[in-house]
Amino acid sequence: MFLFGTHRSVAQRLRLHADRDLGAGNFFWHAWRVARDRDRPLLFHLDASSLSRATGEPRGMSLNDLRVATIRYAHWYRDRGVRPGAHVGLHTRDGLLGLIHHIAITSLGAAAVHCNPRMAPATAAEYFLRTRTTVLVGDGDLLKGLADAWASDAPGQITPEVADIAALTATASPPPRPMPDFPYRHTGDDLIMISHSSGTTGRPKAPVFHHGPFFAGKRERLWSFPSLRSDRLLTALPHSHSAGISYLSLALLLGIPTLILDDPGGEAVAKAINLFRPTTVLAFPLSLAEIPTEKISPEAARYIHTWHGMGDASHERHIRPLIALGRRTEKGRALNGSRYLDGLGSSEMGMVLFKQVHTPETSRYARHIGTPAKVVRKAAVLDERGRELPDGQAGRLGVQTPSVTAGYLDEPNLTEESTVNGYFLTGDIMRRDSDGTWYHLDRTPDVIHTVDGPVHSLPSEEVVLLATQAMDTAVVAVDDPDSPGHSRPLAVLLFADGAERDAARLLDVCNAALALEGLAPLGGLLLAADRSELPVGVTGKVLKRLLRDRLRTALSHAGDPALAVSAPARKV
Repeated sequence: MFLFGTHRSVAQRLRLHADRDLGAGNFFWHAWRVARDRDRPLLFHLDASSLSRATGEPRGMSLNDLRVATIRYAHWYRDRGVRPGAHVGLHTRDGLLGLIHHIAITSLGAAAVHCNPRMAPATAAEYFLRTRTTVLVGDGDLLKGLADAWASDAPGQITPEVADIAALTATASPPPRPMPDFPYRHTGDDLIMISHSSGTTGRPKAPVFHHGPFFAGKRERLWSFPSLRSDRLLTALPHSHSAGISYLSLALLLGIPTLILDDPGGEAVAKAINLFRPTTVLAFPLSLAEIPTEKISPEAARYIHTWHGMGDASHERHIRPLIALGRRTEKGRALNGSRYLDGLGSSEMGMVLFKQVHTPETSRYARHIGTPAKVVRKAAVLDERGRELPDGQAGRLGVQTPSVTAGYLDEPNLTEESTVNGYFLTGDIMRRDSDGTWYHLDRTPDVIHTVDGPVHSLPSEEVVLLATQAMDTAVVAVDDPDSPGHSRPLAVLLFADGAERDAARLLDVCNAALALEGLAPLGGLLLAADRSELPVGVTGKVLKRLLRDRLRTALSHAGDPALAVSAPARKV
């Protein structure tokens, strides 16, 4: 528990925790009302251009600054006919402006429709039409990409009214008088946000989030999240994502000074750490994996006590260099090295569902993801018919939690497919041991169906990364030329240094390491020349679906020096 010496007092936290009206749609106004330091700089921001020239801490915005800006934008939206129940789109790289507009939209009782600025224009254009967006605010170049896509792919369709977010910053005026019924009084089932899934398995889905359920996990964290007066937060999460909004709302409620970083790349995160000197760094796994730890200054590194990765569980190879930095306190003792809070969740869950803490003393990872979070009422490993499997068997993860999305907008069949016997299917393959230990094995579409049975890609990737010390890898299914209708695992490796390597030797190293762990051997290994050969989506997840399509017949084609192929080893 972190209750004393915090930015918000015990009494303030108790007031927030006990307030049943507090939820995801009105968190800002509750934070503003409970605070006694409304003029203290609280949110700081670095976009790509300001980061490149920054030499010191950026200027921060206080709760009062945020309130003024929110009211200005809410007045502008109301003048455009935005009322409770409207869907209003946001498509910007600016994480701070995106948050302020999110607060303005939800303060009118409308729902904010977020879209990652890295999404392909045609995909984003279809997403905004599918979500029935009526007004859309975003960066000028992104809006042009949408307009071009609508003109070519959806001629004649009714498209949203659009406005450049930078122009609004300069021209939006405050209301001449207080706005009636502002801020809107939410009820638990009010829709407040639509934020797409990562789209790694196909078209991005549109999960919906409501005022009460989306706040369920955050209420618990009002007591447990580290927020001593010495704490400072850096977030490199995509701020169009439900996770980005979640943690920014928590930071505002708890009064934690927070730097919003628009560039999630490892180099940018390292520079931002040196400038801001946070104690906690939040990001998706790829951002944390790409951090060049040698570029973090010793002065900045000593402040860090926690790294927090979420989404897919992280690999040991990526965690070890980070937790070697910093200092942490455990049971009143100061210890060298930081902690890595590894969180497994998904866009649809509204928060992290499983948590595991790693420190320099952690001896073995092996895809161990800890135990379910308190907000999870029940988690189970299920078979294809939704029946609970016994401990030790791999199956689909089903959860029962109030934080889960109510479903996908206007896609009842997809929503129905995601639920079975009262469980929401997360799309993950898991195993639970008899001692209560949970292991993350795969995503459902990524299981490799070999002639000898299913092979799960994530444990294989864990071993491959440790054996080769590659920066990143993906193990995917490719056609087995000796067994039509079956697959074999192939690893794609990406190294950061660009040095030449022998694919055949690395394949032997990997298969020897996999054998020691009792895992299936690789059928092949491909050295990626650059990130384009190990592509990632808008949230930093490797696009295994694309790799499967691209490399499907790789084992049947010899002659590429970057590709090594091994002979199949069949069970007797």
